[in-house]
Amino acid sequence: MQSNKAAQTKTNRRILILVLLVFAVPAVVAVLMYLSGWRPSSTGNYGELIQPARLIEDRAMLTFDGKPVRFNELHGKWTMVYFDSAACPEECMKQLYFMRQIHIAQGKDQDRVQRVFILTDAVAVNGLKAKLADYPDMLVWMGAQPELQKLTHEFEMDGQAGADRRNIYLLDPQGNLMMRYLPGIDPAGMRKDLARLLKYSSEK
Repeated sequence: MQSNKAAQTKTNRRILILVLLVFAVPAVVAVLMYLSGWRPSSTGNYGELIQPARLIEDRAMLTFDGKPVRFNELHGKWTMVYFDSAACPEECMKQLYFMRQIHIAQGKDQDRVQRVFILTDAVAVNGLKAKLADYPDMLVWMGAQPELQKLTHEFEMDGQAGADRRNIYLLDPQGNLMMRYLPGIDPAGMRKDLARLLKYSSEK
């Protein structure tokens, strides 16, 4: 009888030790990882989050055909925004292509997304029309230099030139700048970010 009680006590003690280890080991590992300097490499999104998100002010713009538009007309949809010269070299066309494919990849939610290419100059506008023949549903806007300078300042493009300016920006349906994608970003990552945002915003 005594041997049975001793065996039961030993078994209970082992179970208690195992339970304590289950709770204690993860905490110890977490502390050691923190002290060693390790941090998570990803925050769950592929783009660079703008914190805090900020509303882009309304600006007077012109369409590719010279018709007046307002920047606020972009409100109501998720908007991918890209700035570049009207000359639109190969790197520029590559970004426009990525935007188009990411847009198409949203499937049934395509109508909730739009793309706008904002020209930073009008030096080669006539040649650009032929380049954009395969992008009929993309908005192409331009504006007077004072308005463009204010707009690029809001997108934090001051002091950037060439490839450094070739970011793709994402605005929410209220017109808030919320994310930036640097040149060279994996388009699949941007597609996933946008799909997630569309899913979460439709559930609200």
